Amino acid sequence: MELLHADRDDHALRTAALLRRSHPADKELQLAGLLHDIGRMLRPGDGARHAVLAAEAVRPLLGERVARLVRLHAPAAAGSGSDGADPPGEDAEAVASLRRAREAAGACGLDAGVLEDWRALLELVAAGSCRARNAIGPLGSPRGPITGTQ
Repeated sequence: MELLHADRDDHALRTAALLRRSHPADKELQLAGLLHDIGRMLRPGDGARHAVLAAEAVRPLLGERVARLVRLHAPAAAGSGSDGADPPGEDAEAVASLRRAREAAGACGLDAGVLEDWRALLELVAAGSCRARNAIGPLGSPRGPITGTQ
C-alpha cells in the first residue's frame, strides 16, 4: 500500500475501477489493473522490464494469476511482439481486457475513488493466495491424506 500511495497518478486507480465495472467478479484482474505499473516505481527508468518487475513483486503476495496478468499486460513483456496481439491461453481475454482498460484509463476523467477502497480486496486475495500456497507440500504435491488403492 505504501508503494501505491507514492504514485501520485490516478492511472492505476482508473484502470482498476474500469475493470471493476466491466469484470465485477474477477477480483484478480481488478488487482492486476491496480498494480500493473508498480515496476516503474520499483526501478524507475527500467521501462522495458517494468511488467516483469511488477509481476515478480506481486507474485509472493497475490499469487500466480495476478502476477501473470501483470506481466502480460505489456505486449513486449508478453512476447507477442509490438502488434499488441493477445497471448494464447486461458487468460487471453483477461489480458486483452486489462490492456483495453489501461488505454481507456489514460483518456477518461473517471473518478476512481481512493486507494484505501482497494485495501480489503488486496487483503482478501493475499489471504487466498497464502491458503493456496499452504495447500501445496514442499515438493509441489498437495498436502493431506493420499487417496487411492492401498
